[in-house]
Amino acid sequence: MFFQSEKRERTEKEKRDLSGTKRRCGKANIPEDKPGSPSGTLEYSRSGITFNSGVYPSVHINSFPRPLQLASHPATQPAIEPLSSPLLAESSPAFAVRHPHQFGAPHVRTYNTSVARSMALLKAARVADVPTLDVVVPDHLAAAAARVLDAEAASMVKKQRGAGRRFAVIGHRGKGMNALASPDRRMQEVKENSVRSFNEAARFAVDYVEFDVQVTKDVCPVIFHDNFIITEEHGKISEKRVTDLQLEDFLQYGPQNKQGKNGKPLLRKMKDGRVLNWNVQSDDPLCTLQEAFEKVNPRLGFNVELKFDDNLVYQDEELTHILQAILKVVFECAKDRPIIFSSFQPDAAQLMRKLQSTYPVYFLTNGGTEIYADVRRNSLEEAVKLCLASGMQGIVSEARAVFRFPTAIPKIKEADLSLLTYGTLNNVPEAVYMQHLMGVNGVIVDLVPEITGAVSDLIALPETDTEINDLSGKVVKDAASTPNFTQREISFLLRLMPELVQ
Repeated sequence: MFFQSEKRERTEKEKRDLSGTKRRCGKANIPEDKPGSPSGTLEYSRSGITFNSGVYPSVHINSFPRPLQLASHPATQPAIEPLSSPLLAESSPAFAVRHPHQFGAPHVRTYNTSVARSMALLKAARVADVPTLDVVVPDHLAAAAARVLDAEAASMVKKQRGAGRRFAVIGHRGKGMNALASPDRRMQEVKENSVRSFNEAARFAVDYVEFDVQVTKDVCPVIFHDNFIITEEHGKISEKRVTDLQLEDFLQYGPQNKQGKNGKPLLRKMKDGRVLNWNVQSDDPLCTLQEAFEKVNPRLGFNVELKFDDNLVYQDEELTHILQAILKVVFECAKDRPIIFSSFQPDAAQLMRKLQSTYPVYFLTNGGTEIYADVRRNSLEEAVKLCLASGMQGIVSEARAVFRFPTAIPKIKEADLSLLTYGTLNNVPEAVYMQHLMGVNGVIVDLVPEITGAVSDLIALPETDTEINDLSGKVVKDAASTPNFTQREISFLLRLMPELVQ
């Protein structure tokens, strides 16, 4: 039963009710989140799970399975690992990690930031992360659901053994997107979608960087996320569509490559309509796709998102013109660099697959977390259909969709498609690890140092000289592989995650 309250003594009758024959799910009364303020306490007593939602949620699990046993410890104390200790502790500067096949004392890793900070992002992303379930589930239906989950877990255990792809970490717009209104200074470290951000990401164990490509009016592919570029001229806000600009005009915004030359001030519009100065700790000029190929560490793969405006209708001729301009640069400059293409625009994704067969094409989808007029964008099921019909190689889904609909993962695997995810949940190490166990092939993340560190700790490496395919189909060695877990462990995680993300 979910409920909000301070801890209180339960009567014997309440205890009997909680252990009764019916499984009851109540709606949590969660106050509106306010920055830095606690939002109450949630307890799920039947399963022994408690979520204390202060600045971020913490989880207590009486008997958490073997794969992920995290315990709060000061870095100077012996790494003792009682199962009753918190999985996530608000005040903890470090936590102990025991690998699935590790013996002896667990390794203590102190992150640059505490787990508390990363978990705060989970709360910030919480549209409805705590389920609002008001129904009383009869015994026979609950048992049937449990059997289905157990069957899925058994299937997942079989599929995960010998999985043929490495688990990839991909830097979102480089070392991470810029969230200018966020109180988290890590989200304003380096200018997103810049050469500097890409090379900063390359200092960590990322496989790819993801970035957005648009084509200017004079047919030059440039790297920029927003549809419109904004500045202030003569005291007034000026907004121009990126694809309506000549390359020379586009490059005049922000810092300039030529020393002593000042560019136009670069502003950014928030979703709530506010316009903010695009201030970051480490700025860098805007760049073209060709510059990225020439100046970014060659070991780093590129996840090239083909960026289009959701509010515009594109004809096939226009899409072909744009994609051919991008392909020209890629074929001339890519050399041996791993490349994957992706797009939210279904027609553009299909067309890119028709125009070339050298590089994989992935379809980007919200997976039903948002609804669009084009039904192909509204579910993982539709994404699978589109990929199979057009020969695309994979899907990039919002992470919440994967947790809401875990049954989609075996279907995606049966279709021989790769699965990546993006979204704020991917900045939480525990959520990333869960996806790894569920069969996701990789994650696009903003907190590159934290997530690459967590992945290297939590995901065991195979024996030396193990060969595994990466996302672009190339064979790599010493890749992180999925460890073997029991049916019970996977079943437990499958039950837990949908309750965390609704």
